[in-house]
Amino acid sequence: MPTLAESMQALRTIAASEPVATLAAAFAARGHEFALVGGPVRDALLGRPVTDLDFTTSARPEETREILDSLTRSVWDVGRDFGTIAARLGGEDVEITTYRAESYREDSRKPEVRYGDTIEADLVRRDFTINALALMLPDLRLVDVGASSESGAGGVEDLLAGVIRTPGPPEDSFTDDPLRMLRAARFASQLGFTVAAETQEAMAEFAERLDIVSAERVRDEFVKLLRTADPDPGLRLLVDTGLAERFLPEFTALRATQDDHGRHKDVYEHSLTVLRQAIELEHSRAHEPSPDVVLRIAALLHDIGKPATRRFERGGVTFHHHDVVGAKLARKRLRELRFDNDTVKRVSRLVELHLRFFGYSDQQWTDSAVRRYVRDAGEELERLHILTRADVTTRNRRKAERLEHAYDDIERRIGELAEAEELAAVRPELDGERIMAILGVPPGPMVGRAYKFLLELRLDEGPIGEAAAEERLRQWWAEQGA
Repeated sequence: MPTLAESMQALRTIAASEPVATLAAAFAARGHEFALVGGPVRDALLGRPVTDLDFTTSARPEETREILDSLTRSVWDVGRDFGTIAARLGGEDVEITTYRAESYREDSRKPEVRYGDTIEADLVRRDFTINALALMLPDLRLVDVGASSESGAGGVEDLLAGVIRTPGPPEDSFTDDPLRMLRAARFASQLGFTVAAETQEAMAEFAERLDIVSAERVRDEFVKLLRTADPDPGLRLLVDTGLAERFLPEFTALRATQDDHGRHKDVYEHSLTVLRQAIELEHSRAHEPSPDVVLRIAALLHDIGKPATRRFERGGVTFHHHDVVGAKLARKRLRELRFDNDTVKRVSRLVELHLRFFGYSDQQWTDSAVRRYVRDAGEELERLHILTRADVTTRNRRKAERLEHAYDDIERRIGELAEAEELAAVRPELDGERIMAILGVPPGPMVGRAYKFLLELRLDEGPIGEAAAEERLRQWWAEQGA
């Protein structure tokens, strides 16, 4: 962490820049308080890049809109009901929110918003002391409301100590907005901080309160956690406090499931290791997109079918078809969390395919099997490469090296076949129109059956040319007794 002098210099630099100086002067001229608040102040003090500019003001939303309209033509409501107006000014997108306080009713999924009159009252209602910091503009006064809290620890002190705690009693904070419990986990991963003991206890006590928060808000916070450089600490905190059980029970169930006759680490630890290794491979292979949320969800959930398929047979433990069961469970859970259809489809497909490779090292596949592997993976092939490699967590070095070499080999063969056959676009030599013309049939199920026959032929034997494909099609047609 930089020195206090360096941090204050970073804040002064932000304050002197456009559009901050312009905004501060405009609000001051209208007699309103104006401050840079929350994440930007925190990140500047930590020496982290400041990417978003969030401000708060004593002005009501309609007054904020008037001031912004006088400065730029690009103004829009982010959430007028929540007191937030946004604008593009000096090449920057900014959000300005009226001082406020918000809380949830017992039966509400949306917070009730009340406007406040002082910066101190606004900061007290924020989630954590490290975010309850404001730089008043244009006078450059740092307000650290946490320093006067019951704990006596302010945001600056907690930044120095690497601690996440609420400005007031955690039970009040989490009752007001239960999503803050997920944010605590996210910040633990994002910043590498430790959540204070009393804050963790309150997270466990009020975990059920998360049920009133909409699935969309829970999903968004979960995604933010997964996008951090190291989601592991945050995920463990969610499981340990019972929060994960509220929205991802299939993952928490893994703690009670062991494989390899109980001698190996449990499936929960294995899944976290696979996630960590997938992130490492994501970086080392310069994989795009990065961070890859689809890949990370698939890594986390790839074994969630194991608890439902665990069987004790001949003194051992089996998990037959856990890939198929896991894909169904992942699909159901992600839909309940309101993930988009594309993400649901991609994640469930990766979970379903994650075991396909194992066994290749014992009996090398034919070219036909390799083609099918690529065909089944489709657009998820690169993700499947990463997930399959990450799924090797054995402590047996010889076994790990054998699997690594085997996957090196299959990737090499995929590359060679792709170069020779345009493998990524495998399709029959004859399309539907040619099939109908050759067989003299109209559109219908028979054309689909013929197409599938030609596709299997292409996968088994590779390119054979249109003439040979037509001959084989006629032979197949004759065998159908047409």
